[in-house]
Amino acid sequence: MPSFFEPDEYVKSVFEIDFERLYENGFRGLMFDIDNTLVPQDEDATKQVKELFEKLSALGFKTVILSNNSEERVSRFAKAIPALYLSRARKPLKRGYNRALTLLKTEMDQAVFIGDRVLTDIFGARRAGIHCILVEYIRKGGEKPNLLRKIEDRLYKRP
Repeated sequence: MPSFFEPDEYVKSVFEIDFERLYENGFRGLMFDIDNTLVPQDEDATKQVKELFEKLSALGFKTVILSNNSEERVSRFAKAIPALYLSRARKPLKRGYNRALTLLKTEMDQAVFIGDRVLTDIFGARRAGIHCILVEYIRKGGEKPNLLRKIEDRLYKRP
């Protein structure tokens, strides 16, 4: 498998990430995808997500939402956290990741991207030189994987 499609880390959920360890290792900026990473598709921030972002802020992290979604969707979600954001990021193009680094006022070796898609999130972060963490995508009850998910699941054998 090409290394561009391999995350630096894989966890089941954003809530299992050891953010203290990341901070101790010099990371200061966190980039997050929204849908199927933090919450199911098109849902608002939950109490658990809000508490996570409060914890990250208390640890000293700067955070940004980096999403291919519309301005309306991303701004509504980001205001509830609160976090900086970039909508219509056009992942996996490097431009969105570089703009997020500028918002975070951090260098690529101090940033982490966290997302659920291999072909957009991980591929883009790798191309931009950013440490990346793949999370298991959140499914709504009974939802079946679409064709892209099936391709990703074959490309990257999730543990």
